This record gives sequence, structure tokens and C-alpha cells, in this order.
Amino acid sequence: MIRIVLAEDQNLLRGALGALLDLEEDMTVVGQAENGAEALELVAAESPDVCLMDIEMPVMTGLEAAERLKGGSCKVIMLTTFARPGYFERAKQAQVSGYLLKDSSSETLAQSIRHIIGGRRIYSPELIDVA
Repeated sequence: MIRIVLAEDQNLLRGALGALLDLEEDMTVVGQAENGAEALELVAAESPDVCLMDIEMPVMTGLEAAERLKGGSCKVIMLTTFARPGYFERAKQAQVSGYLLKDSSSETLAQSIRHIIGGRRIYSPELIDVA
């Protein structure tokens, strides 16, 4: 079972994404946070395999939280709506395992999580090409 922590500041989106991932037979959402600081607390408490995080959140951004999780056992996948200059480079420096669009289908996200658990890194091409 792939254990997931989900960090997204929009409650409706976080709840919907969590419910969709919980429908996958091999995945379970073990915690939901509304900011990066809460995500770090949940990762410490729950020891998930994956932490899915929005880049832009209050209190502590997803990138700041990813930098603190760098080198740990929890794989970090950044989720974002828009490509912003500098974000991809910062995500790579934090050694995130994935950098994906929020509007990807739930099937694409679930498959990406499985590939990342298997050792791959997945970056959406639409997010990489920002100068």
C-alpha cells in the first residue's frame, strides 16, 4: 500500500484529490495538510511513502517544505497550476521526485505516483520550458 500525505491550501481541491486517490486499490491518504509546515508534521508522524504538495501555500510553501524533506525516505511530488520562472530549478535542487500539473487526470496522477515509487522522476514538460 502506498501511503500518501497531501498538502494543498484549498480545502475543496485537497478533499477531492484525497478522495480520488483513496479510490485506488494500492493507495491510501494518511494525512491532509493546508500548508507546508503541517505537511512536515504529518510526514514526521505518519512516515508516508509520498507527499503531494502544492507549490504555493501559506505559512510555508511546498518548495520550502520539499527542501526540508530532501534526502529523506518520503518522495516529494510538487503539484502546480501554472509554470513560474525559477520554480522548476528550485524543485530540482530540492530533489523532488515529481513536478506535475494539478489538472492532470486522476489516472495520470496515480500512474505517476506508482512510477515514482518505482524509482523514476517525472516532470511535466509544460512546467519545464519556462525561462
